[in-house]
Amino acid sequence: MKNRRTTNMLERFFFISCFILFCGCKQEKKEAFSSQTTVNRTSIQYANGFEIQNQSNGITIIKVLQPWANAETTYTYALVPKAIQATITLNKNEYDAIISTPVEHIVVTSTTHIPALEELGVLNQLIGFPDTKYISSTATRKLIDAGKIKELGVNESLNTEAVLALQPDLIFGFAINGGNSTYETIQRANIPIVYNGDWVEETPLGKAEWIKFFAPFFNKTQEADAIFNDIETSYLEAKKLAAGAKNKPTVLSGAMYNDVWYLPGGKSWAANFLKDANAQYLWNSTDENGSLSLSWESVLDVGQHAEYWIGPAQFSTYKEMEASSQHYSQFDAFKNKKVFTTGNTKGETGGTLYYELGPQRPDLVLKDLIHILHPGLLPNYVPYFFKPLL
Repeated sequence: MKNRRTTNMLERFFFISCFILFCGCKQEKKEAFSSQTTVNRTSIQYANGFEIQNQSNGITIIKVLQPWANAETTYTYALVPKAIQATITLNKNEYDAIISTPVEHIVVTSTTHIPALEELGVLNQLIGFPDTKYISSTATRKLIDAGKIKELGVNESLNTEAVLALQPDLIFGFAINGGNSTYETIQRANIPIVYNGDWVEETPLGKAEWIKFFAPFFNKTQEADAIFNDIETSYLEAKKLAAGAKNKPTVLSGAMYNDVWYLPGGKSWAANFLKDANAQYLWNSTDENGSLSLSWESVLDVGQHAEYWIGPAQFSTYKEMEASSQHYSQFDAFKNKKVFTTGNTKGETGGTLYYELGPQRPDLVLKDLIHILHPGLLPNYVPYFFKPLL
């Protein structure tokens, strides 16, 4: 694992806690709707972590059902259009935040949030980010270089003075549990924290569908629906293509960290990619939706003869892997030069592009895998994230 403190906790989560393949209290409050108010739910097809209710009076209610793994806490946010806020009265005790929309100035806390802002055309509303050096997006880097996006420290302990000086309309927060004292301090200053739990989703399209979560804050619901529909169509077409492949190659994943081999569980986001790519992931029968922590001997016993090795953690070269551990050279995929990594696709400041954009563009990830695992199905395709180990 890299020795760094990165605000992109998702990246660290994948490397250490999950080592996932491509290497994402209070009780729920109940709002009372009047009998004259009708409610329509935004169609959420794949994501399990949030829901959106659109009231006939113009208010949108967003519920975050799973802000982090195994969370028992849920969060409820009321979004009130500025055009009607003078005519609306809400009981603030029924919500974790009441937010005027569209929001104009925001802070996000994970690089995975940035692609959605770009796609929705609201990147200029981003005014602060913790540890900006890990951002890979070219458009966002230009705003950073121009001084329009301020450095805010690290996600675990945001620079509260800098945040309070910016006075954002809200912060899209990311957390692995509910014990962030910095967030509590910021909330006491009347800056809402809106939790984003996209990284908890287990399916590729489930993660991507969180663009619909961002959209109502900017009055961009129709745009988000169109963007997601295009991604969904592209993904399902690629999945159908892979299903027609004549063979189902065997796949190994992950790598060791402190003598423990981390690799995706059979119900994980990463394993679902391999399933949709029509590959035989050798740990597919396990029930974990996060990572498995195994000895190298047990991994060798199952995966020594795997045809492909997808996602060897942070490694980018065979030499680097062999220097780290001689055990890697015992695997057929290593011997046959069939190891593929996202470690060689980086932004200008060294951030791994896959961690930033991959969750938003699962169709590109799937096509990369199909190109690797089923040569000939996408003969003219140029891989976006996954490249051969050097």
